[in-house]
Amino acid sequence: MQATICKSGYTSTIRPPESVTGPEKSANAKSYGYAGSPHDAEYDHLVSLELGGDPDDPRNLWVEPPSPSHKPGAGPNNPKDAVESKLHAAVCSGKTQLAAAQNAIATDWPNALAKLGLG
Repeated sequence: MQATICKSGYTSTIRPPESVTGPEKSANAKSYGYAGSPHDAEYDHLVSLELGGDPDDPRNLWVEPPSPSHKPGAGPNNPKDAVESKLHAAVCSGKTQLAAAQNAIATDWPNALAKLGLG
């Protein structure tokens, strides 16, 4: 992991360019029936790149609508990002196993930290 997810800058080496993700985001939004502004939604990885998620697998990508407190037009606001960052830090510091963090974020991200005793 020290050569991949725990290496600074790793995700930028595997993140697809916007020229790829932009059209994918539009198609994905339609498949989910998302009718809100694409500017306010995030094309998100279920298991984040910083937790070893696949950058291109459609099963790992979805259009995440803005949270209820979001102000329209303000761009994405994703509270899941903070959880992903804390899980990444816990994995890289040895506080939790990568597979456990991946499972927790994929199955119940709002409670992932608590489930792993990191909350």
